[in-house]
Amino acid sequence: MRYQNTYITLDPRLYHRQPPTPLKDPTPGHFNQQVADQLGFSNDDELMARWVEIIGGIYVPEGFEPLAMAYAGHQFGQWAGQLGDGRGLLMAQVLDDNDQLQDLHLKGIGLTPYSRMGDGRAVLRSTIREYLCGHAFRGLGVRASNALGFVVSETPVRRERMEAGAALMRVADSHIRLGHVEWITSYAPELLGEFTDYMIDTYYPECREQDQPIAAFLQAVVKRTARMIADWQLIGFAHGVMNTDNLSITGSTLDFGPFGFMERFNPGWINNHSDHTGRYAYQNQPAIGHWNLNVWLPHFMHLEGVTRETLAECLAPYEASFMQHYQQGLCRKLGIPHSSESLSLAFEFMTFVEDNTLDYTNSFRALLAVVASSNHPFETILLNTMQAELSAEALLIWQDWSSRYLDYLAQLARSTEQVVDDLKGNNPVYVLRNDMAQRAITAAEQGQFDEVARLYELLTSPYKVQDIATDLDTTPPAPDAPQMPISCSS
Repeated sequence: MRYQNTYITLDPRLYHRQPPTPLKDPTPGHFNQQVADQLGFSNDDELMARWVEIIGGIYVPEGFEPLAMAYAGHQFGQWAGQLGDGRGLLMAQVLDDNDQLQDLHLKGIGLTPYSRMGDGRAVLRSTIREYLCGHAFRGLGVRASNALGFVVSETPVRRERMEAGAALMRVADSHIRLGHVEWITSYAPELLGEFTDYMIDTYYPECREQDQPIAAFLQAVVKRTARMIADWQLIGFAHGVMNTDNLSITGSTLDFGPFGFMERFNPGWINNHSDHTGRYAYQNQPAIGHWNLNVWLPHFMHLEGVTRETLAECLAPYEASFMQHYQQGLCRKLGIPHSSESLSLAFEFMTFVEDNTLDYTNSFRALLAVVASSNHPFETILLNTMQAELSAEALLIWQDWSSRYLDYLAQLARSTEQVVDDLKGNNPVYVLRNDMAQRAITAAEQGQFDEVARLYELLTSPYKVQDIATDLDTTPPAPDAPQMPISCSS
């Protein structure tokens, strides 16, 4: 691998250097060959032979320089003070096969000075959920952290019950969070200029060419964050814990905790059982992204030349960036060009899916059967299943909308092949449903990782109907069954 450990060159107040605390007798969970190839990890025979020891914290390869980052943050809208890597270490930074910097971050590997009341460990269930979700995002084409692999061990970890300790090597384009800047301005404000230069030079070098590099950097973060959240909304993803310490400066999804993919469409869905007020409900995510950035930006007023007017100009593009990306994406999901007429038709469809609590993913994919049923038997089954749930009145509404949709496609003079390509390329067949993840976890807790491996293969190509799939992979919960919230304990 091509190491480029730059974070460790920063002021030592920003981190604590330490080795991992090994797990007891780690054994393989799953290894991500895609990520290994991307990093150049697979080109090193010793790394490949010892990957379980590396992720288990037993072996630290030459070139790794482990450290725990300090950061702070607002959690559920309240200032939480100093936080930091309480159970993870930034092990190394490397250039991948696209010459892009990637962080190798080992999660679940023992106590650090930032552990607070935690034990520094992770359990198998949360590790599997994060591993599969990062991989699912890659298949969906949405920017996010991924993972090189995970291990399970004989280290006991107490949560609601005693569980097996696990560790995961997370790979992300950055682990710098909005909360890093919050920590600096609270505890070491004299470092803000140096740290801002590092963020620009490392992650946004194109901003150096602008007349006001800092303002250009801040606006770029705003736009990337807006686009990230628009991507979440389009795939029906709820992050669950959008604290400022869980949002990356690169607009790449980070920290898969109590996340979930929408099944029965309910915009008010709360997927985090600790979110008692619904702050991080699916429909609130765009507004919370804006709130987090509005909290983050004023810290840069400590820098010369950055005024309130500057920050207002930086934040201003957020709404337009989000709406443009979301609306264009929504139209692509219907195979139609972005226009006011297209949006009207798209929002009618969304309202219908919501009013009848239909499955979000399946409903979009079923449009293939509306357009060309003879060539899409799987989608025809989805469509028939959907229609069977409708009341007589709702079925008439659906038939009217479908007729107008087909008429609109005919007016656009788009070929069936063009529409089908758009529908297939923008509407996945498979997302990581909660029951899918739970079945993999249940089997893994009994020492069987075949289901993890199957889901890994399935989610590698989520836009294609696959033979390895089961009916359960596309079956939503019953219409009257609540979508269960996920625990934060991990």
